[in-house]
Amino acid sequence: MAQLAESGHCRESLPLLKTAIAHAADPEIKKRLGLDGVHCGMALHDLDSAAAFISSLTKAFPNDPEVLYLTVHVYSDLSIRASQKLMVSAPTAYQVRLLNGEALEAQGKYDQAITEYREVLKRNPELPDIHDRIGRLLLAGPKTEENKQAARREFEEELKVNPANSGAEYILGELARQDQQFPVAIGHFEKATKLDPQFADAFIGLGRSMLEAGRNADALAPLRTAEKLRPDIPAVHLYLGTAYSRTGNKEEARREFALHEQTSDKIRQMKQEIETGAAGSQPEK
Repeated sequence: MAQLAESGHCRESLPLLKTAIAHAADPEIKKRLGLDGVHCGMALHDLDSAAAFISSLTKAFPNDPEVLYLTVHVYSDLSIRASQKLMVSAPTAYQVRLLNGEALEAQGKYDQAITEYREVLKRNPELPDIHDRIGRLLLAGPKTEENKQAARREFEEELKVNPANSGAEYILGELARQDQQFPVAIGHFEKATKLDPQFADAFIGLGRSMLEAGRNADALAPLRTAEKLRPDIPAVHLYLGTAYSRTGNKEEARREFALHEQTSDKIRQMKQEIETGAAGSQPEK
């Protein structure tokens, strides 16, 4: 049946491939059947079958480069086909404007993307995450006070729509911290940590704001939590070391500052390896 599929007879072979892959014991045979099934499913525009074969392959071969490569292309193709169908079947739907905004955002055309997202909000003012997207794009643009204030308003609007958005709370906290409005910053960071107890950056922001507000002892608890969540972040150790130092625990302070140096060195080494690898992969001229 693999030969049947590979010779172009996908319509006849697809049902056989579905049965065969479920009973295949040999890994290489199972992989070949799966790959043929994906190709035939896509060729026949049978997206459900293609997705089912991909699911089977990724479970059986989660780290296989060939499977991962094909998975990227299949899901990309599925995404393109679905977006084309959406534009044809429902051209006036807000989701079309949302897709346009996402495409413009990916191209770095932030002003145009914001325009599309605002059109989405005109039709669906209670849709979550749209104000959040606009706020992030404003912050990614020119670093002006006007953009900063506009972004703050967007995140505040987002929280009216979706009070559970921990990311919006975090960014409002960071904006307040930058303006040295420490009580406001602490309030937002505390809400972010309650909404998402795994949000390491929010715990870091909370601890840092407490340090900058002179609440050195209070900063210890959130920074210790951040350290447990993300011990690989150098800033965690820097701020925790500072908190220990200011509260008189010199031994723990030295330990944290040493960890700060170690984690910083690891990151520098990783960046160097990536840069070296990228340089090595360039074709010779």
